[in-house]
Amino acid sequence: MAKQKDPKTNAIRAFDAAKIPHQVHTFPADTALSGVEVAHLLDEDPDRVFKTLVTVGKSEEHYVFMVPVAEELDLRKAACAVGEKSIHMIRSRELLPLTGYVHGGCSPVGMKKQFTTVIDETAQLFDQIIFSAGRIGSQIECAPSSLESLVPLTYADITA
Repeated sequence: MAKQKDPKTNAIRAFDAAKIPHQVHTFPADTALSGVEVAHLLDEDPDRVFKTLVTVGKSEEHYVFMVPVAEELDLRKAACAVGEKSIHMIRSRELLPLTGYVHGGCSPVGMKKQFTTVIDETAQLFDQIIFSAGRIGSQIECAPSSLESLVPLTYADITA
């Protein structure tokens, strides 16, 4: 008999272990969807659904940025937010070995290593935000302050 896959991800386990209130949303998906498609599937405001982007700076340090799914990361603003001269997105093939997550299922919680994480300042406008739970088809909803208790966050204007 085939072993059944654990529905909990590292991110969900971290929330459970810390006893932090959260809600998990799931939806059927075989491949990565755009963040806007995810927001639509969940019938949520795209402004409160965040995507997780992993970058590398000129110093070769890695950084995580969270922006609303309908927005784009402004690389100049992002570099300024982390004190780098410049940053660029990592290649998709680098994501899994670096973070333990795949494209379309990358969560800021439960990565192999904790990276400096910056979230767009608009997250503070919402009581609850939604972001990847660490698997395609799975999202976590929680208060920004709850996320901040698991991942040290900096709030900044980082969208284009």
